[in-house]
Amino acid sequence: MTQSPLPVIRLLPKTKPQAIRRGYPWVYANEVVTDRRTRALAPGTIALLEDSDRAPMALVGVNPNSKIIARVLDSAETGGVDRAWFATRLRKALSLRERLFTTPFYRLVHAEVDGLPGVIIDRFGDTAVIQPNAAWADVLLPDLAAALAEVTGVTTILKNAGGRGRSLEGLDGGDAVLLGPPPTAPIPVKMNGATYMADLLGGQKTGLFYDQRPNHAFAARLSQGARVLDVFSHVGGFGLAALANGAVQAHCVDGSEAALALCAQGAAQMGAGDRVTTTKGDAFDVLTALGEDSAEHDLVVCDPPAFAPSHKARDAGLRAYERIARLAAPLVSEDGYLVLCSCSHAVDLSAFTGACLRGIGRAGRRAQLIHTGHAGPDHPLLPQLAESGYLKALFFRL
Repeated sequence: MTQSPLPVIRLLPKTKPQAIRRGYPWVYANEVVTDRRTRALAPGTIALLEDSDRAPMALVGVNPNSKIIARVLDSAETGGVDRAWFATRLRKALSLRERLFTTPFYRLVHAEVDGLPGVIIDRFGDTAVIQPNAAWADVLLPDLAAALAEVTGVTTILKNAGGRGRSLEGLDGGDAVLLGPPPTAPIPVKMNGATYMADLLGGQKTGLFYDQRPNHAFAARLSQGARVLDVFSHVGGFGLAALANGAVQAHCVDGSEAALALCAQGAAQMGAGDRVTTTKGDAFDVLTALGEDSAEHDLVVCDPPAFAPSHKARDAGLRAYERIARLAAPLVSEDGYLVLCSCSHAVDLSAFTGACLRGIGRAGRRAQLIHTGHAGPDHPLLPQLAESGYLKALFFRL
């Protein structure tokens, strides 16, 4: 067998290779021989992964500074990663999204699931936003951007360096314009009949959360004639979808003045500006105040940021989810609906459901669970990686 020109990292004898051979995409630092040569590899190096018997296993992107020391990119027979390699992966990703959606507004690449570990790409028409949250992708970003323009025809590509994964990889936090003129104003995005304003340069994450699209749609089915409270609303995700589908009023609560301004702007573009109100404030404080005022709504939605971003934060996160449910449940009218969401990968569906039901019970309410939602199909799940199924949305009738 011809020796690979790539550097090699090798699994320890105690490490069983079966998981990787069956599709698990990560190799942890305590699973490989971390000799001087391995530690000297530059973050982002493309290498060959071998098992403890020196049998080639996979092409990997290496970062000796990360707990995930290697991310599986391709088979061991692959010679390397270049623009053509990226183009092949991107065409596969694009073919799925073009079958799912009639307009080019979606998550184009969902990291490991689309064969590009640590890479997020959201598309907004002729503009794409890349989050290269792994060292290998950061190093090869020029090739990735060139392939992205070639495959999709986008004319503007932005790098967003705000992902939590970048700090875990030891990467910088600098955003950049990789191609074309940057947008000079928020981009309108139409989903579920609503218009959302996405700030691709100054907004949260890539500017909009596509993952909740099917859950917005389900909530919209409950919204005809409803008074809606959308807490942690960002740019009005659930609230604007409700207004577009017959809600009489939506009150959106968020900690960001800029996000609420975009919410109001989106409502105005829909012709629903007179049916939306906003409050900037801490969600727990606002929910408490509304409870003291005995406010009632037909549909209450709480879609917080990840309360448990890591396994260490799991117990504290579950307590926070329980508290949200306890504060929100009294605000729901009899036979109204409560939607509780979690984007914490460290909290599984069973634990999240239990926390929500404890909170609802502590509020003195009884609940029917009528629907369990997850991320949309442009955020596919990698069955071998539980973390890829992070989003949960529970729809209760109280």
